[in-house]
Amino acid sequence: MNQVSQHILAPCTSLKVISVGSLSFPSSLTTTNSNSPPFLLRYFSVRAMASHVVGYPRMGPKRELKFALESFWDGKSSAEDLQNVAADLRSSIWKQMSDAGIKFIPSNTFSCYDQVLDTTAMLGAVPPRYGWNGGEIGYDVYFSMARGNASVPAMEMTKWFDTNYHYIVPELGPEVNFSYASHKAVIEYKEAKALGVDTVPVLVGPVSYLLLSKPAKGVEKSFSALSLIDKILPVYQEVVAELKAAGATWIQFDEPKLVMDLGAHELQAFTHAYSALEASLSGLNVLIETYFADVPVEAYKTLISLKSVTGFGFDLVRGTKTLDLIKGGFPSGKYLFAGVVDGRNIWANDLGSSLSVLHALEGIVGKDKLVVSTSCSLLHTAVDLVNEPKLDKEIKSWLAFAAQKVIEVNALAKALSGQKDGALFSANAAAQASRKSSPRVTNEAVQQAAAALKGSDHRRATNVSDRLDAQQKKLNLPILPTTTIGSFPQTLELRRVRREYKAKKVSEEDYVEAIKKEINKVVKLQEELDIDVLVHGEPERNDMVEYFGEQLSGFAFTANGWVQSYGSRCVKPPIIYGDVSRPKAMTVFWSSLAQSMTKRPMKGMLTGPVTILNWSFVRNDQPRFETCYQIALAIKDEVEDLEKAGITVIQIDEAALREGLPLRKSEHAFYLNWAVHSFRITNCGVEDSTQIHTHMCYSNFNDIIHSIIDMDADVITIENSRSDEKLLSVFREGVKYGAGIGPGVYDIHSPRIPSEEEIADRVEKMLAVLESNILWVNPDCGLKTRKYAEVKPALSNMVAAAKRLRTKFASSQ
Repeated sequence: MNQVSQHILAPCTSLKVISVGSLSFPSSLTTTNSNSPPFLLRYFSVRAMASHVVGYPRMGPKRELKFALESFWDGKSSAEDLQNVAADLRSSIWKQMSDAGIKFIPSNTFSCYDQVLDTTAMLGAVPPRYGWNGGEIGYDVYFSMARGNASVPAMEMTKWFDTNYHYIVPELGPEVNFSYASHKAVIEYKEAKALGVDTVPVLVGPVSYLLLSKPAKGVEKSFSALSLIDKILPVYQEVVAELKAAGATWIQFDEPKLVMDLGAHELQAFTHAYSALEASLSGLNVLIETYFADVPVEAYKTLISLKSVTGFGFDLVRGTKTLDLIKGGFPSGKYLFAGVVDGRNIWANDLGSSLSVLHALEGIVGKDKLVVSTSCSLLHTAVDLVNEPKLDKEIKSWLAFAAQKVIEVNALAKALSGQKDGALFSANAAAQASRKSSPRVTNEAVQQAAAALKGSDHRRATNVSDRLDAQQKKLNLPILPTTTIGSFPQTLELRRVRREYKAKKVSEEDYVEAIKKEINKVVKLQEELDIDVLVHGEPERNDMVEYFGEQLSGFAFTANGWVQSYGSRCVKPPIIYGDVSRPKAMTVFWSSLAQSMTKRPMKGMLTGPVTILNWSFVRNDQPRFETCYQIALAIKDEVEDLEKAGITVIQIDEAALREGLPLRKSEHAFYLNWAVHSFRITNCGVEDSTQIHTHMCYSNFNDIIHSIIDMDADVITIENSRSDEKLLSVFREGVKYGAGIGPGVYDIHSPRIPSEEEIADRVEKMLAVLESNILWVNPDCGLKTRKYAEVKPALSNMVAAAKRLRTKFASSQ
């Protein structure tokens, strides 16, 4: 094993515990013992009967892992440095849960990039292009798969079910040879045990892993990954054997695919896999965990019939219909891990209501077989409210981040075992009542305006081909026009200026001047590169959703409420607690300023209502579509103000439209109807000559292409390059698209710089299925996370490729 390889999994020998999560409680319950952490000594004096957490955030309360990863990638720190930070975070998380009284504590949910990629490493399923020749997989190969390198592209990245988390998609085919190539699960179990914490090792289940994969390049699309089940099970058997030898008594298999619409052959794969593993699992307690939705009837029947399984975990927050299935029949003697604490949102649990549900379940499965759990991994929530000293006190009382959710789980388990903490439950009930009655939540005028939208269609009066003609007369763009998606690199200096302005260390006048200089630099660069439709680079914006939420009513914000999106990338979702409206214009000043610096068209840049909704922590006291309509009306006001200010190209990003799609097909139509309607509301009143763009990224769009067409945008820019141009297949299969479209010509999430020839080749592939008069040339996504040293040559090559093809067209005519 080479030295670099050791650093992906080898345990750190110096486990210095850092503070990853102090917990906050009603002041009447806290201890003042200065020699102990601020845990509740009385509250934790008796361990609850049975409590479980599916998974926990990895980044750390102050994004420690993010900074360690980026330092390592930049060559500023060593592999040992990164491993030490990771080990510190893991140990702190385990100790936090142990101190909080959690009985079933997960291990192997921590990852330096992604848990599905970790599974790919465990199985040795490395695509040949990464040059892996066997042995323990190290950081070099691991991060090349995740991010690409100078010579080969990264693996595809797509959304994890209907969340904003991205996973690295396995590339499989009939020739893949699986081998046990990453001992991470066993090493981390032993690491926790050395700290005195007995954990439940967690593995992505074999069937879900295969169903989450895609055929490798050159493999027939019809290839069924499930045909590989008997090839991967021996690796799982090896892992299980090592975990048993290390002393594990429980093991958790995450099989979230069980909540999807599966066919009989897919369900049979679960029966086959766990029957084949039965002998290996003998002597272990086995939990199969599902999450994010109801488990369908047939899947439920398949699941509870698995003989080798000891316990079943269900999301009872998003999967309320699963309760009926449990009431209709649950296998005697098996454990029910009841996910009543929401792992997807940040609202405090209604402890009284959850306790009632648990009491009902207790009567079905028995007191000794009921385990209180989170609905899914807490990966999707912020880390700890204790890091939010400036958050509005009333709103803060309504919230629970991951650290607080751990306490909620144990509080419910203790209550079930007859040790209900009256003070804690009373404080919780008071907070629930406060939220329901608070006047800051409701705005009657907004409610009425949103309600009035439901009966109308809200479409632009003219069809898109006529609008494109009117827009071309005004814009006079060349064939294959070039543009970018919106943001330009956010330099350290730029972030410093924004941070100091927010802290009132820089005057508004100085701040505006600094941002103006940055915009001018970005405009000049684009003119030098000869890009056709410009952007202002968004230097004034921290995050594409947070920036707008800060200027809308009904939103609250955190200082450290970071949530992992992918790799080291974190977002800080706003909290929508009340009715939404726009007090004043949000972007007109900056867009007008940028347009005054150039004669070329300057895009006004907005985030669409569905994306603001899906990338926020949304209020759970009214249907999501009602909140979305409110946001749509606010964005509509902004669109019309931009048009009045002379902005003739306006981009309304709907990057998250696809990820909000419900997991079950029976619910798709309802969601797509209100989501598409919300987008059309934003721009239904503009002139034909005003060009409306939208942007979408990193999802499988093929199954909703007709809804995308129904959005009626003039131009759509869309992710394409990292997914092997899957998007183009819908046009090859006969879907007609008459609006402008820009399938991304290169992947901005990789530091790799594409050549002019590579981009030209991609565009030619697009021209084989799309008309040249509607095709745009652009990157996959915004450039915020890249460096100028990467951006300049990549965009230069992109423009050169477009010009080369224009010349080719001209000569052929």
